[in-house]
Formats: sequence, structure tokens, C-alpha cells
Amino acid sequence: MTTTRTHRPLALIAAVAFAAGACDKEPAPSSTPAAVETERDSPPVPLDANPPVAYPPEPYAQGISGTVVLRLYVTETGSVVPDSTAIEESSGYAELDSAALAAVPLLRYAPALRGGQPVAAPFRQPIHFRHPGGTETP
Repeated sequence: MTTTRTHRPLALIAAVAFAAGACDKEPAPSSTPAAVETERDSPPVPLDANPPVAYPPEPYAQGISGTVVLRLYVTETGSVVPDSTAIEESSGYAELDSAALAAVPLLRYAPALRGGQPVAAPFRQPIHFRHPGGTETP
């Protein structure tokens, strides 16, 4: 039996689970106690499906695309701890990396859940800069 949470859109959960690598794993059977606990565990979930990240004008004009992976720490209330933010994987372009870092104060999250209770947690947040017809570093 599949359950849905009305307070967290399924598409956002899937996107975060995919970004966190959780989609590689087979779901545990829901009849076991461990599976019930797992269903109540989740990473922080973005509250905005389209993060408010400004694409820097110069890389955009040059057709540059890239992905920055940020390492964030979200409190049990869903607030990002600014001093904990770091670039885990650079896009290869300083302008894109800087734009991703500058957007962190604008990002909003529902907190991670463990056993159904909100908890503080670190996680990886990819920020994608996609230009139509652009080039991206490997």
C-alpha cells in the first residue's frame, strides 16, 4: 500500500530522492517495522520547485551551462545554516558557483524527517544552470 503525504508534493520528494541517490535502492516491503520507519524518514525538501537562482548575465550571453552542487545544513525548522554552506562540486565556472552561493539565503526547505519527526540534517543540493544550446563542462 502506498501512502502519500499531503504536506510534501510527491514530485518534490522524487526530485530530492533522485538528487540524493535514493532512487538506486529498492523500496523495502511496507509490511515490516523497518519499512514503516523508513517511510517516515526523508531528506530536506525544497519548498520551491524552481529555486530563485539568478543566471549570471555574462555566462548566459556566452551560452555557458553547468551544475553546482552545494553542501547545505538545514535545521529542524527548515532554515539553512549559512555558515555551513559550501561548494561540494564546482561547475567549473566561478560566476555560476558564486551565483549558486548567493542564492542560498533565498532557498526554503521543509526539514528532514527521521521517524516522522523534524531533524537537522546536512544534504547535497544541485543547482542547475541550463542555457538553450549551451555547453556544459563534464
